Amino acid sequence: MGTEALARLAEERVDHRFKGLPPDADGLTVGELAAQRRNLFTGGFATPVLALSAERLEHNLRLMETYAARHGLAFAPHGKTSMAPRLFQRQIEHGAWGITLAVPHQVRVARAFGVERVFLANEVVDAAALRWIAAELAADPAFRLVAYVDSVHGVELMDAALRGAARPVDVVVELAAGEGARTGVRTEAECAAVADAVAATPALRLVGVAGYEGEVPRADPERVRAWLGRLVALAVDFDQAGRFAGVDEIVVSAGGSAWFDAVAEIFAAIPELSRPVLKLLRSGAYVSHDDGHYRKLTPFNRVPEEGALEPAFRLWTQVVSRPSPEQAFVNAGKRDAAYDLDLPFAQVVRRDGVERPATGITVTALSDQHAWLRTGPEADLAVGDWVGLGLSHPCTSFDKWPLIPLAEADGTVVDYVRTFF
Repeated sequence: MGTEALARLAEERVDHRFKGLPPDADGLTVGELAAQRRNLFTGGFATPVLALSAERLEHNLRLMETYAARHGLAFAPHGKTSMAPRLFQRQIEHGAWGITLAVPHQVRVARAFGVERVFLANEVVDAAALRWIAAELAADPAFRLVAYVDSVHGVELMDAALRGAARPVDVVVELAAGEGARTGVRTEAECAAVADAVAATPALRLVGVAGYEGEVPRADPERVRAWLGRLVALAVDFDQAGRFAGVDEIVVSAGGSAWFDAVAEIFAAIPELSRPVLKLLRSGAYVSHDDGHYRKLTPFNRVPEEGALEPAFRLWTQVVSRPSPEQAFVNAGKRDAAYDLDLPFAQVVRRDGVERPATGITVTALSDQHAWLRTGPEADLAVGDWVGLGLSHPCTSFDKWPLIPLAEADGTVVDYVRTFF
């Protein structure tokens, strides 16, 4: 990755744009503030403030690096989760093949920080975006981008926008996860028609097949494995038909954060093809994990012998109202916390430097700037207390915080993670 661009992140000035940071740090660079190693709880940070655990982040990075290597998988973690170039760098340092992204703007962010391999898990038909991609490919021979195609008309639009490009855009046919699922080609016959359309244009080069098993209707292990089997069979059929004759490797890609154990199992049985196979896993939520949705769905629950991810986010809030023994309010709401899959979870209370479990405290609702807490008889909670909340769905946690403190277990903030949404 581009070390100069990453280094410039440390030169950005801290100011009103970055909520939760110490007001008296205004004017310092991010690097200068990090060098002070302030404490999250005593160093002037203002609630609400989202923190990422330094130790748990490192644990998760190492665990997925080990998992992918153990199962012979290349790994392109989905960058839409964090949109944080410094985390992209950490992921690549931990063995990632490249970064998966969802839309062209995200690719622009990755390219601004020197990411050399991008898997674009969407069909792109925007002419301006395609022209920019073509220019990036022409300007940097080391840059590789692989994108979805999922319709003949889409291929025609891509061809029109890319005509005359110096390098073809590598594409994979996206196999839909089933009727009523999200994007992708519904049948194998239609997949062949899309592949034929790709072969008819020099602007595109077919390099493989891909899809997202998380969209399998009524997903369970049997249905997910059956769909993955269809994906592998499609790659085999395409190869036998000579569709990959001009490539060095065949890309077969799947893998969200809920079923990567099934991906590892089915991909391990891919037969020998005419070219080496890049078995590309794309799970992204692992980097921070969470205390709700992915804690329940993670494949490590099914294969505990492989390890366990650790939730790395905690949103620190402060009690600003205690109107009755049964109710309290803290100063973080929908502007600060993920709420699309689960409400936050009250985990710990801090008072006078002492941390204890948030016994008898439940988050029941969010307003824009407040969380509603139900407090039972055993809840010891007063105005001014700090309440640490666990979050569900990291993809909608990162996007609310442009600069996130990276804190060690004792609260020492050792770095800051800049996001670009």
